[in-house]
Amino acid sequence: MNLLLAEVAQAAQRLADAGVPSPRFDAEELAAYIHGVKRGELHSVADTEFDARYWEAVARREAREPLQHITGRAFFRYLELQVGPGVFVPRPETESVVGWAIDAVRAMDVAEPLIVDLCTGSGAIALALAQEVPRSRVHAVELSEQALEWARKNIAGSKVDLRQGNALSAFPDLNGQVDLVISNPPYIPLTEWEYVAPEARDHDPELALFSGEDGLDTIRGIERTAQRLLRPGGVVVIEHADSQGGQVPWIFKEDAGWADAADHPDLNNRPRFTTARKARP
Repeated sequence: MNLLLAEVAQAAQRLADAGVPSPRFDAEELAAYIHGVKRGELHSVADTEFDARYWEAVARREAREPLQHITGRAFFRYLELQVGPGVFVPRPETESVVGWAIDAVRAMDVAEPLIVDLCTGSGAIALALAQEVPRSRVHAVELSEQALEWARKNIAGSKVDLRQGNALSAFPDLNGQVDLVISNPPYIPLTEWEYVAPEARDHDPELALFSGEDGLDTIRGIERTAQRLLRPGGVVVIEHADSQGGQVPWIFKEDAGWADAADHPDLNNRPRFTTARKARP
């Protein structure tokens, strides 16, 4: 075992003792970042090339600073995104949400599907859809100026139309035309603040996390926005907490113009997102 791998083993133990959920992965990822190699190449770093800045990075992660803030990057589906303070770090759970949306759009008999991403944050969802559904026309909106700066960096050079604004009043020019509305909105109840992981509670913007006493305030608003934006037969896809399974589909009521409202599981088989179709007249 070379010096770097020995140090990674010690770092993993330190991170585990600090309660970091994926200590070995994070220790390796930090080592790869600091030494400019891939995780599978750590064994190739010569002992003389060990960089002591590694332990500075480990100390930051030990204090529960998000891994992505330390490295400045987050991976989402086929994307590498720039992230940091002021923007919500995309989670693996959201990849399942986007996967369902991509399948739904591809199944539509639409040459150039029109897609709207509400509460875009880093731009992860909008970019993934634009990349994986090449003929799509993707629009995204973000309220926070700080988050918008990160989204602009990530979306630069893509075809995504990025705007600043409130998700609940955005895109009046697209009313009744949209094929798919997708969102990963804030959905944590204010009453659960103390139970949120330190990485999110202390580093993700509150605007991207909390939404009223039951966590559903923004989702209720997005229901109305989606009803306004979608064409008849269009689909909405919205992420929620696993503890809210069963609650969110009831927001998309038949008497409000919705059909086929249902929950879907994430990779851990927990209810993670709701879909509904705008009923045809």
